[in-house]
Amino acid sequence: MPLTHPPLSPREVADRSGASVSALHFYERQGLIESTRNTGNQRRYHRDVLRRIAFIRISQKVGISLADIGEALAALPDGRTPTKADWARLTRRWRGDLDDRIEQMQRLRDDLDGCIGCGCLSLKSCTLYNPADELAADGTGPRRLQVSDDV
Repeated sequence: MPLTHPPLSPREVADRSGASVSALHFYERQGLIESTRNTGNQRRYHRDVLRRIAFIRISQKVGISLADIGEALAALPDGRTPTKADWARLTRRWRGDLDDRIEQMQRLRDDLDGCIGCGCLSLKSCTLYNPADELAADGTGPRRLQVSDDV
């Protein structure tokens, strides 16, 4: 006889996952997790939601957007919980974007190093300075440190 576990309340899921109850409701509204309702119309979660929440939170920690996380979870058959193989496949897909962001942050760090002491009082030597607004021809927004418009 298979061992079955009763569904978890939002508080139990929050305590076990480290996510707040309001975060669970937000994830649910975004279609990232699902709940059922008991006879008293209270939310209940299957235990596999804990792995989905871990997947969401780890993905967010490395800078993956909720939209990309949702797209990845939606691509899983029958809305199942991500496996180790799923994580490996998704990280290969996300690696290029993460590498680009790491490169951008390193350039930002390196360029800010020369600026920290001056307080932007020395515009002649500032590595971030844009003399004569010469970057305006490239479009709106920050240009010197930006890798691409997708970042």
